[in-house]
Amino acid sequence: MAEIIKIGAFGIVGVLLALQFKSQKSEYSLYIGLALSILIFGFVVGQIEAVMGQLGTLRQYLGESQNYLGILLKVIGITYICEFSAGICKDAGFSSVSDQIEILGKLSVMFAGLPILFAVVEQIRGML
Repeated sequence: MAEIIKIGAFGIVGVLLALQFKSQKSEYSLYIGLALSILIFGFVVGQIEAVMGQLGTLRQYLGESQNYLGILLKVIGITYICEFSAGICKDAGFSSVSDQIEILGKLSVMFAGLPILFAVVEQIRGML
């Protein structure tokens, strides 16, 4: 919890610093925002490594259904990458590119989740 508060404070201080440069040197503001995003993303990657360790324990409990955990991780990865990329594009003033990245992310999540939908449908058909 303390790390999240530190990252939140770091983000707020960085944004306030970027706002100071925005009126005079707008390119510096963009660089500060990009650097903040990369640093916070690096923190997120560190947190993901900790979560992956816990997911290893969960994988042992799943047995044959380990494929579903892989799909879940894939969907989470797609979501984070698309959100991060879209945010950078939006901050740079390219909202149309940002919107396209978000649409791509949504479609990719939908396609990645199709095997789970098919498995649910098969379970329902097996019950009939």
